Amino acid sequence: MDIHRHNASAWNTESDRGDSPWCQPVSADVIAAARRGEWSVILTPNKSVPRDWFGPLQGARVLCLAGSGGQQAPVLAAAGADVTVLDISAAQLAKDVFVAQRDGLDLTVTEADMTRLSEHVSGGFDLIFHPTSNLFIADLAPVWRQCAEVLKPGGRLLSGFVNPDFWLFDHAAVEGGAALQVRYKLPFNAARDLPEAQVQARIEQREALEFSHSLESQIGGQIEAGLLIAGFYQDDWSDEATPLNAYMPTSFATLALKPG
Repeated sequence: MDIHRHNASAWNTESDRGDSPWCQPVSADVIAAARRGEWSVILTPNKSVPRDWFGPLQGARVLCLAGSGGQQAPVLAAAGADVTVLDISAAQLAKDVFVAQRDGLDLTVTEADMTRLSEHVSGGFDLIFHPTSNLFIADLAPVWRQCAEVLKPGGRLLSGFVNPDFWLFDHAAVEGGAALQVRYKLPFNAARDLPEAQVQARIEQREALEFSHSLESQIGGQIEAGLLIAGFYQDDWSDEATPLNAYMPTSFATLALKPG
């Protein structure tokens, strides 16, 4: 089974359904405000990314990596950046196209797997904006390596990711009314670790299959790729999304710099 292709199909289904907060294109008012310099974007569920993480945006070449859906990329384009969006979901990319056409923005969209990004984009990016999405791939090392390759010297990688401890727990049981219970050993692989019936149900219903990644592979992996960690914060989610929200931060974000 090609899990990446399955997850692309799952995201197309979720995007077409339209009820996910990650599939809602921004309004024309948000774009107008961004053109006036009034903007913010997120890497994680709630907290706005510090503006000083971006550096100068006017004319900067920005890659939104696995960050489609008509949200961050159009805002950054309206703020003055030259934006390319690369994502595996055609339905999500269509929402970036929709916002760009509605509001007269110049965006480049590329349908591709984030693990093969250097095959689809040239180098020379000033900034890569990578919102929480690498839970849908098994191996982070190729992503960090290729991000380092396509960044200019002095370029910036802004990344969001889920707290790996999230996957210790049996979330399906919680949805059924049970208390939080530690069940899974990390790193978690949904196709391998979930009961076979749950895996099959996700496949049939086109629900994404997820992977956890250690902090060593998330943060250490960026360092190993030659990047320097220059910023960090944690974020929560919502009590409706997960009862874990009451006990721990559910997401982290990093700013990494390419030397030079």
